[in-house]
Amino acid sequence: MFPVSIKGVLVLPSDEVVLALNDRDEWELPGGRIEIGERSTECLVREFKEELGVDVEANGLIDTYLFEVIPGKHVFIVTYGCRLIGRFSPVVSHEHSKIATFPIDDLPANLPSGYAHSIRCSQACTNGAAAPLA
Repeated sequence: MFPVSIKGVLVLPSDEVVLALNDRDEWELPGGRIEIGERSTECLVREFKEELGVDVEANGLIDTYLFEVIPGKHVFIVTYGCRLIGRFSPVVSHEHSKIATFPIDDLPANLPSGYAHSIRCSQACTNGAAAPLA
């Protein structure tokens, strides 16, 4: 069995996606481990509040995949699209060293491919196109 991590694609009105810099010096989507008895959407809302201090609403499932975090350690990733509720005034938690926004068409090189795929799928669905499967 693999741990499950719920991640969120939050695209701001500026068409920039919110990312967090982790201790492996990789940008990642905000989110984290689901707790026992918690719905995946509840997890997403809780994690955004804990990690960024912002309120979001889960809009819909984008993707699921198995991610090799470090050699030999896998996590099952579930990504949702989300919508900001209120103002975007993020506060960096102890879990990350930095929170930043990036244009969708200019994502950082140190963003794992699975997260980049979820971001592209989110945009494809938002624009009315079918999301790519691969």
